[in-house]
Amino acid sequence: MVLVVLAAAGGGLRYALGATKEVRVNETMTESPGAGALFGWLGGFKALAADFLWLRMYAGWEDRDLPGTQTLIRAVVAVDPRPVYFWLNGARILAYDLPVWRIAAEGGYEVVSATRRRGLEVEHAQMAIRHIQAARRVQAGQAALWVEQANIELNKLGDLAAAAESYRRAWAEPRGPYYAARIYGELLRRQGKNAEAYAWLRELHPQLPAEDDAADAPLVLARLRELENVLAVPAEQRYRAK
Repeated sequence: MVLVVLAAAGGGLRYALGATKEVRVNETMTESPGAGALFGWLGGFKALAADFLWLRMYAGWEDRDLPGTQTLIRAVVAVDPRPVYFWLNGARILAYDLPVWRIAAEGGYEVVSATRRRGLEVEHAQMAIRHIQAARRVQAGQAALWVEQANIELNKLGDLAAAAESYRRAWAEPRGPYYAARIYGELLRRQGKNAEAYAWLRELHPQLPAEDDAADAPLVLARLRELENVLAVPAEQRYRAK
């Protein structure tokens, strides 16, 4: 029965996609005519269907099938948007793998100009960020989505201000990781906002449990001391760790 449902889902998706292998950048799967009816029909089999489609996507990924991979990334989360795993890994593929494939298809890094390579990287980074923004409409309180967006903004777009804000938003979420707060402070420093970074880390340090290695309170304290020297903070006004 399960195999029948999955086979029908595969055929139904081809119909819902209008026999095309690629979805336009700003289009979602559920906007496709017939897709809503198909996904509703799957009912309790959505998780199985999504897993099946993810395996199909992975097979295409191994073959560097760019349009098929791009389409199935969207199909998976349209069928079952609940697992954050699909959203995060889909965003990583969009941001990091697809531009590499396109550069290779156009002749490789030695042939494609730096301007063209940069354009492809930016295009797919922005596509990945839109994917993450769509995830947040169905995934509440997920610090990991803000972290993923921040990583893309930092590593692919080189946008320090945007990345800093996304790390800050990650920290503000329930169970936000300590490293997101530390990186936010570091990115403030890299933007030349030393006073703002000092104020942030000074407020952060008392919140860090000394016994938790992930919090890395000693590193934050070291950064505070560095900033006090840079800012020439008077001795009597320097931070006193408790």
